[in-house]
Amino acid sequence: MSDHTERPAPGAAPDPDAWEQACAEDLAAERARRRAQQGPPPGTAAEELRKLVDAVAEKVSGMQLPLGGGTAQGVVQQVVAQAKAVVEPVIERNPDVFDHLASAGSELLAAYRAAVRGQEARWVRDEPAQRPGKPAGPGEGDGGKGGSERIDLD
Repeated sequence: MSDHTERPAPGAAPDPDAWEQACAEDLAAERARRRAQQGPPPGTAAEELRKLVDAVAEKVSGMQLPLGGGTAQGVVQQVVAQAKAVVEPVIERNPDVFDHLASAGSELLAAYRAAVRGQEARWVRDEPAQRPGKPAGPGEGDGGKGGSERIDLD
């Protein structure tokens, strides 16, 4: 019943899942449209770390080293292979850990931004920093050094 003029047959019971099905169809269509427009969404933190390790390994292995030539290149490739051998099992055993670490990093960044937002606004307006309940005195806020300012996170 996607057309608003359609009516159920007389005497037929309405489908209790019709609304849920219509919403699921709309959501799937919207997700497909966004994927087509924006490309695939990023993977989990573990998948992204694996991609990063692979990209760095590929880049380092492809570098041409002027000193030592083939010997140095062989050592670099061996070090890259060892690093991948160490990282891969950790990623395989603990994929959720990387998702939690990524979330924690985002939260820490948000906390930092919240802590310094007011300070940054004062920097832009070129106002001296003030502690709550205490007026700024001469030289306060720049530590008497003209330019550097203490951020009070209390």
